[in-house]
Amino acid sequence: MSAPPALPAVLPVESRLVAFRNAFISGALLLAPLIVTVWAFTKIVDLVGGTFRPVFFFFVPETFRDRPSLTILWDILATLIVVILVTGLGYVSRYVFGKYFVSIGERFMLSIPGVSAVYNTVKQIVDTFGTQNRNLFNQVVLVQFPRPGSWAIGFLTSKTQGEAQAKTDDEVWTVFVPTSPNPTSGFLLLLPKREIVELEMSVGEGMKMVISGGAVVPPWPAVKTSALAK
Repeated sequence: MSAPPALPAVLPVESRLVAFRNAFISGALLLAPLIVTVWAFTKIVDLVGGTFRPVFFFFVPETFRDRPSLTILWDILATLIVVILVTGLGYVSRYVFGKYFVSIGERFMLSIPGVSAVYNTVKQIVDTFGTQNRNLFNQVVLVQFPRPGSWAIGFLTSKTQGEAQAKTDDEVWTVFVPTSPNPTSGFLLLLPKREIVELEMSVGEGMKMVISGGAVVPPWPAVKTSALAK
């Protein structure tokens, strides 16, 4: 005789309560960012708009401006005006007064004993690794450092070496091997071209790999920008 069909399992009341609780918590966690965003936006509009509404819309009759059904509309418009004015002020201060105030600040920092040395060092680091000097590093390379068989990420900085090139039998390239995770210090190596392995990753990807201690590894094969545009 064949065995009787198994009856469907019925979850106990406690298990159903646990499932309901977990589902509720999951839903609350999904809605929490939206609720916080809406709450923060409402508070900002209420604070900024409520403060500047009488200033910007003084020409609007109070009976129309202070009507409860239109209060939120006037507050949003007032908030947008404040955002535009602050943004305009930022652009003006950046392009008109920015260099002037920066130069004053630099002179002040350089006039403080002890602080001037630290300020100069930090400024040189920022200038070296800033966006204006991104072309300082030409390419990401692999070199055997600090001993043969141990490979390190480096950045090719120059292929022309003047006296060093003239006094060696090989074609010498300059490679900067940064320390990890702080790439502001490192080692300057003059290596024969044959001992340098050129990589296809970008300088930005190589720097991310160094700073992250190897935790962030660029994808391979490398994704070409031209391929993404198609």
